[in-house]
Amino acid sequence: MSAPIADPAGNADTARSSLESLRTEIAKAVVGQDPAVTGLVVALLCRGHVLLEGVPGVAKTLLVRALSAALELDTKRVQFTPDLMPSDVTGSLVYDARTTEFSFQPGPVFTNLLLADEINRTPPKTQASLLEAMEERQVTVDGTPRLLPEPFLVAATQNPVEYEGTYPLPEAQLDRFLLKLNVALPSRQDEIAVLTRHADGFNPRDLQAAGIQPVAGPADLEAARVSVAKTSLSPEITGYVVDICRATRESPSLTLGVSPRGATALLSTARAWAWLTGRDYVTPDDVKALALPTLRHRVQLRPEAEMEGVTADSVISAILAHVPVPR
Repeated sequence: MSAPIADPAGNADTARSSLESLRTEIAKAVVGQDPAVTGLVVALLCRGHVLLEGVPGVAKTLLVRALSAALELDTKRVQFTPDLMPSDVTGSLVYDARTTEFSFQPGPVFTNLLLADEINRTPPKTQASLLEAMEERQVTVDGTPRLLPEPFLVAATQNPVEYEGTYPLPEAQLDRFLLKLNVALPSRQDEIAVLTRHADGFNPRDLQAAGIQPVAGPADLEAARVSVAKTSLSPEITGYVVDICRATRESPSLTLGVSPRGATALLSTARAWAWLTGRDYVTPDDVKALALPTLRHRVQLRPEAEMEGVTADSVISAILAHVPVPR
């Protein structure tokens, strides 16, 4: 079954329908996790990257693989390990004895969807190899910049840093991720559904057997992005986003607040969410809906607040409750 292609005029309804179908296809492999699925779609619309955090065994990798199977995009996977080198990700120059010349051998980063599995299990030097790719959409090797394909999305998974054998991502790299999505343990009902599927023969390593079909391709994604860019933003909404981000910089619980890049990210994700819900304008509720996944990894708690059990989510939620909402 081939993916439906949006018409040349970029029909918004066709593109939206194609992206909404991703939920149905992903649900054939992953039970629940609707917020994470929504976040991945929003990131695609915003040309952003996603960090999925959760304990081992909650289907983080399976979720990204299911998304890949439902999209007509080239996908590669890198298992991040302590001995992984930067060139293993970006590529390197290889000497050809026949021509006595060096030629560039592209790394797995040259793809549309890069699954960076357990990114916090590799040292900072290798983590940093993704910085240029994520921000500039290019890789520089031996002084020569090489453009990455379009679209390009990094979907990284990580285990919580309190688990052994992990290296916390530096603030500079965390800020490159558009969204940080917490993949929670399933509810009792969802866990029963997972076990029932496995008992019935579901094999997470064979998504084709699960019946996942590609339902969207690059044309649908481009048409959707064009339509999202036309979603209107009032000056009041822009001011609301700025007020929220500025409040994080003044919070007594934080040593690091949200930067202007974070404010821009919140505006973009709220816009994409408004479009996905069928509106051509952004409301304060759209901003609130995306505030936690867009901002939680862009703030830093004071040690004393962390010892008292304060979390980034609780601080941002309190700010959302206090910042005046525009009418």
